[in-house]
Amino acid sequence: MVEQAIVFAVIFTALILFATSVWRYEIVALLSLLTLVFTGIVSGAEAFSGFGHPAVITVAGVLVVSRGLYNSGLVDFLARSIADFKAGTAGQLFVLVGLVALFSGFMNNVGALALFLPVALRMARHHSAPPSLYLMPIAFGSLLGGLMTLIGTPPNIIIAMYRAEVGLEPFKMFDFTPVGLGAAVLGVLFISFLGWKLLPVRKGQEEENIIAVDDYITEVLIPYGSKSEGKTIKEIIASSRAEILIAGLVRKKSRYPVPSIHEVVSGGDILIVEADPENLQDLVEAAGLELAATRRSGRELLGSEEVNLVEAVVTTDSPLLGRTARDLNLRWRYGVNLLGVARQATRLRERLGSIRFRAGDVLLLQGKQGTLSETLTQLGCLPLAPRLLRLGQPRRIFLSLAILVVAVLAATFNLLPIQVALVGAALGMVVTGIITLRQAYHSIELPIIILLGAMIPVGEALETTGGAELIGRGLLFASQHLPPLGAIAILMVLTICLSNIINNAAAAVLVAPIALSMSQVLGISPDPFLIGVAIAASSSFLTPIGHQSNILVMGPGGYLFSDYWKLGLPLTIIVLLTAIPLIGLFWFGS
Repeated sequence: MVEQAIVFAVIFTALILFATSVWRYEIVALLSLLTLVFTGIVSGAEAFSGFGHPAVITVAGVLVVSRGLYNSGLVDFLARSIADFKAGTAGQLFVLVGLVALFSGFMNNVGALALFLPVALRMARHHSAPPSLYLMPIAFGSLLGGLMTLIGTPPNIIIAMYRAEVGLEPFKMFDFTPVGLGAAVLGVLFISFLGWKLLPVRKGQEEENIIAVDDYITEVLIPYGSKSEGKTIKEIIASSRAEILIAGLVRKKSRYPVPSIHEVVSGGDILIVEADPENLQDLVEAAGLELAATRRSGRELLGSEEVNLVEAVVTTDSPLLGRTARDLNLRWRYGVNLLGVARQATRLRERLGSIRFRAGDVLLLQGKQGTLSETLTQLGCLPLAPRLLRLGQPRRIFLSLAILVVAVLAATFNLLPIQVALVGAALGMVVTGIITLRQAYHSIELPIIILLGAMIPVGEALETTGGAELIGRGLLFASQHLPPLGAIAILMVLTICLSNIINNAAAAVLVAPIALSMSQVLGISPDPFLIGVAIAASSSFLTPIGHQSNILVMGPGGYLFSDYWKLGLPLTIIVLLTAIPLIGLFWFGS
C-alpha cells in the first residue's frame, strides 16, 4: 500500500508539472523515474531499461525515416502541385488535410505538418483567406493520420510493444487501420466540409491582445545624417504608405513606450515598430532608415541573391526556448539576423534582444540563402515560406519510397521486428545519401526519447504495485451498468483528457496498464481496450499543448488557447462515435 501510494503521488505530481509546464516534460519524466528509484520501487538495474525498449528504438527510427522522406522531395513535389488548387475552401481543405493525414500515417506527425504548413499559408494568401481557416485543420489532420498505422504515432508503437510485454504478439503494421482509418476518414470529411466553419476568423481583428500573423516587433535605427533625423515620428510615418505602429522609442539608455507622434527623433535613436515585412521595407526605403539588427538599409538589407528573409515558427523542441537573441548570439553563432518577432495573444514591448522565445513564436530571420534551411534545422524552427521547400530528384524520391516500402513489408509479414525494420530503413537512407549522418542525429528528438525511456519504468511501476488494477476496478465500477464497450468508452475519455494536458506518449504509457487490468477483471481480450487507448491518446484536439502539431500552428494561425475546443470538441466526439463501434466490430472476440 505504501509503494502504491508513492507511485500515485509521483504520477499525480508529474501530471501537474506536465500540465503547468513548470519544467520541460523530459525533465519531469526523469525526476519521476529517479524518485521511484530512490524510494526503492524501481531497482537501479532497471532504472534505464526503458531506453532500450523496442518502442523507443522504433520511434527513433520513424523520426530518421521521416527526415529522409523530407530530403527526397517526395512530399514537396505533391505539395507544390496543390499549392494553387482553385476549388473553394472546402475542396482545398479536403485535398490538403487528406494529404497531410495520408503522409502522417507513415511518417512523424510534425514532419508531415511541417511540409504542408507553407502550402497552407500560400493557399490562404492566394485566395485572400485568413490562415486561421487552414492551419488548425492540417494540424488536426496530422493527428488523424497517425491513427491509421503502427508507425503513425508514438502511442501506437507504445501500445503495440506493451501487448508483447504481456505475453501476446505485438500489433502489426496495419492492425490499427480498421479503426484508425474509419476515424481518420470521417474526421477529415468533417473538418473539410463543416468543421472549418467553426474556426475563428483572425484576419483584420483589432483586439489589443492579438498580433496579426505577419506583424513583427522590429527595431529601426535613425542613422546620423539621414533625412529622418530631426523629424517627428508622424512625419517619418507619413513619408511612406507603410501601415506600421510605433511601439516604443529607445534613446541612449532610456526607453519610452508608445512615444508621442510629435516626438522629434535624433540620430542614433531606435524606433520599435510593429509591421509586416512589406510595410517594413517601404518604411526603411522611404525614410532612409536602417534595421538595427544589421545596420544595412534598403532592398539589399531585406533580400538579395546571397541574402534572404524567412519567416519561421519556433518548435517545442527548439534550443531557442526560454532564451533571448542576445544570449544565443544568433548573428555570430548561427549566421542569421533576427529582424522581428510575432507572438499570438501577447503584445510584445521588449527590445528584440530581450525577448525570451516561446514555442509557436514566429521569427523574421535574415541569412545566407545557401545555408538558411540547415540553419533553421539547427535552431529548431519550421519555415513558413514555400521557397525553402525542395523539389527533389526523381531517383531520390523513388529510392526513399522503395526503402520505406521494403521496411513496411518486412514488418507486416513478420520477416523482421518493426524496430529492426525501421532502423534498417534509417540506415539505408544514410548509406544511399538521402540523409546525412548529421541530419539523422538531428532528426532524433531527444526530448521524446528521454520522455519515453523514463516513463516506461514509471508505467511498469504503476502496474507492479497494483495501482493500475485499482484504477481499472474503479473505472469498471463507474461503468458497471454498461456493456464492455461502455467501459472502453470511459477509458478512452480518461485517456483523451490526459493526452490534452500531457504528452500523448506519456498518456499511453500510463493508461496501457489500466486497460490491461480492466480486461483481466472482465475476463476478455485486452486488445479492444489497448486499441481504444491508442486511438484516444492520439486524439489531442482540445488544447494547443496536447500535441506539438497544435502549438506549432498557434502563432501563424493567430489562435487563442480557447479556440482549439471549438473545432476540437466536435472532432473528438466524432472520433469516439466512430472508433467505439469499429472496435466492437473488429476487435471483440479477437
